[in-house]
Amino acid sequence: MIDPVTTEIIRCALLQAAEDMNTTLIRSSYTPVIYEAKDCAVALLDRDHNVLGQSSGLPIFLGNLEVCTRETERLYGREVWQEGDVWVLNDSYIGGTHLNDVTVYGPIFAGGELAGFAASRAHWLDVGSKDPGGSMDSTSIFQEGLRLGPVKVYAGGEPCRDLHEVISRNVRFPHATLGDLRAQVSCAMTGQRRLKEIVGRWGLETVLAARDEIFAQTERMERAAIAAIPDGVYEASGFLDNDGIDLATPLPVNVTVTVSGESVHVDLTDCADQALGPVNCGAAQAVAAVRVGYKLLVSGGVPLNGGSFRPLSVETRPGSMLAAESPAACQYYYSHLGLLIDLVVKALAEAMPDKAAAASYGDSMIVQFTGTDPRTGKLYVSQEATVGGWGAWEGGDGESCLINNVNGSLRDMPIEVLETLFPVRVTRYEIRPDTGGAGRWRGGNGVVREYEFRGDTSLSLWFERSVTPAWGLAGGLAGAPRASRSTRGPPRSGRCSRPTRCPCGRGTCCAASRAVAAATGRPACAHRRRRRPTSPRA
Repeated sequence: MIDPVTTEIIRCALLQAAEDMNTTLIRSSYTPVIYEAKDCAVALLDRDHNVLGQSSGLPIFLGNLEVCTRETERLYGREVWQEGDVWVLNDSYIGGTHLNDVTVYGPIFAGGELAGFAASRAHWLDVGSKDPGGSMDSTSIFQEGLRLGPVKVYAGGEPCRDLHEVISRNVRFPHATLGDLRAQVSCAMTGQRRLKEIVGRWGLETVLAARDEIFAQTERMERAAIAAIPDGVYEASGFLDNDGIDLATPLPVNVTVTVSGESVHVDLTDCADQALGPVNCGAAQAVAAVRVGYKLLVSGGVPLNGGSFRPLSVETRPGSMLAAESPAACQYYYSHLGLLIDLVVKALAEAMPDKAAAASYGDSMIVQFTGTDPRTGKLYVSQEATVGGWGAWEGGDGESCLINNVNGSLRDMPIEVLETLFPVRVTRYEIRPDTGGAGRWRGGNGVVREYEFRGDTSLSLWFERSVTPAWGLAGGLAGAPRASRSTRGPPRSGRCSRPTRCPCGRGTCCAASRAVAAATGRPACAHRRRRRPTSPRA
């Protein structure tokens, strides 16, 4: 037995260690997608690959980093872990995400004994895909960049020069990429120091006893929350309009949640086969998305640890869109995962109306532009997520101007950073006018953002409607329909901001189209967007 005071002190020390790791990563990184947008997450793990502490970071990586250390140990055995080694991995079918999300991790030894692991995942600006930054029309993983299985990037505390050279020769921005790699290595080293300090102060036996108690407490709280949910089978369905390549085929996502006593089972086998376009993900990421929806309802106020999700099981189908296999393209894996999170909440909305909220606005909808900077003559790539509205809940209307629940910790790029680093000027940035909602249950609003470009610029835009009404009317969420339509999916669009008459007189265009026309010299009507029917998720 361990006393509760010591347990709580060690709990807070482990959580703070993870936050210190995250701070090191953000302050040391080279690219704004990490140090401004915060597209990263870190975790401190025990020697059995269970989470001791995970910092505030992307919810979509919830309890997902340990997959990388487990797979490395499965491939090479327990004896592979050596002090001073650091590993790197970005394989989409292991980590679950796209190749730009790179996981860096290393073992932690205390007193010559393996005590745990430090891990981080961060979005690298470019990994050598066929298009700068990433390809939205890829149909194979081999078009999406350098793919690394578990491999050492540091050995015995020294960099593996050969792997650094391989990375440098396969990316468009080697200086920034290797800088971000070193930031993640520094993050791992910070985690190593912090866990050694904790073990040195209390001793490994006491730390392990505190860990067991923390995990047990979390499991008891989750099982108690699940026991309060009426037993039964709950379902929800949605779909992507298409995969961005085959525009005629919708991709269904069906979720079946079975609540039995103190356990929850989520069945994802009834979803589309892996798609031709890049909207697939590895099974590990589908499990992480389910965990986000589960945690929103069951244990939102409890910090993540190895006791989390013990009452939860998730079933996927190999070869499906949610458990893709090689050579499926995975570049735009966010869309169906955000839908999946919303569907988990929606399935349980009737059983938990006081905790369920309506869907977020759909997707983070990336804005990416690339070209030659006239100030330097060099290639550049900028990426940022757009913001939109979140759906209402029992206590009030939805919030405005937030990143969607897939990437809930991301930040919109500050205008000052955008205009300083890239040849672009933001000419308009304001909250989109209220377009109304469903009764008193309505979603929040997004923003309108317009750009003015200089130099040789190629622009990619993926926008959609920014207002999400809740499912029900004044009667509340319990009246939510069983089926919904998702407006997710790359590359497609919804209603344009401020549509006006094209100069050619043959149709309408939007502010984004006019910006593209100004940058490329092509007629604005060439970028005209068709309006689509509204839907419960539009």
